[in-house]
Amino acid sequence: MLTSLREIIRYRSLLRALVARELKVRYKRSFFGIAWTMLHPLMMMLVFTLVFAEILKVPVEHFTVFFMSAYLLWNFVAQTTSWSAGGLLGYAPLMRKVYVPKAVFVIATVVAGLVNLVVSLVPLAVLMLVVHHPMRPSLAFLPVSMLLAAVFALGISLLLAPLSILFADIVPIYQIVLTAWLYVTPVMYTVELVPARFRPLVDLNPMTYFVELFRAPIFHGHVPTLSTLGTASAFAFGALVLGWIVFDRYSDRVAYHV
Repeated sequence: MLTSLREIIRYRSLLRALVARELKVRYKRSFFGIAWTMLHPLMMMLVFTLVFAEILKVPVEHFTVFFMSAYLLWNFVAQTTSWSAGGLLGYAPLMRKVYVPKAVFVIATVVAGLVNLVVSLVPLAVLMLVVHHPMRPSLAFLPVSMLLAAVFALGISLLLAPLSILFADIVPIYQIVLTAWLYVTPVMYTVELVPARFRPLVDLNPMTYFVELFRAPIFHGHVPTLSTLGTASAFAFGALVLGWIVFDRYSDRVAYHV
């Protein structure tokens, strides 16, 4: 793993170029361009606010901020891992012609997603001002929350990227998993509303802790507990090690299948 990291550092100029390419290509044919990064969560907020706050009457004050303070992080992990799952195919011509460490393509996708996450904080800040939700010093903790979520997303991406090349069913199956994963993550409801028989699903869900790391400084106005931070860190670095092992084992076969 350390050898791979040193190799990626040697290719850091390529990494910067790939991140720039990811950001440009992703919105090249979009009318709104990168502004879509801000419009998408706002539109989802309107839909979920109508369903959960107005129809189902979820008892949460400032539901819009409550939802956005979790959905932005969820969307980052979901989009980044989805893009990474099929991303290696887009670089097939390059991989056939010249040697580059294949992990650099996955890392570039995650870094580009992290840039999008930072941009999406703009509409959240505007929303907090509009609904008069207080901005507290705990917001300074957000870089830690985003970094741990990025490590977790990188681990999942490294796990999925080579497997999706070797097994074509991985990508559609993962899309179904993401749909179910969203609803067992407390994005649009509080953990207290979950019935006791379903609570283990929420407690064993890694995204529960990453969402709380992100939501606590924004919505609740305090730094997450050490328990939440420790659990999230364990999931993040555990996913990274597992993903790197799988990627290292199967990445050599990728060039023969793309």
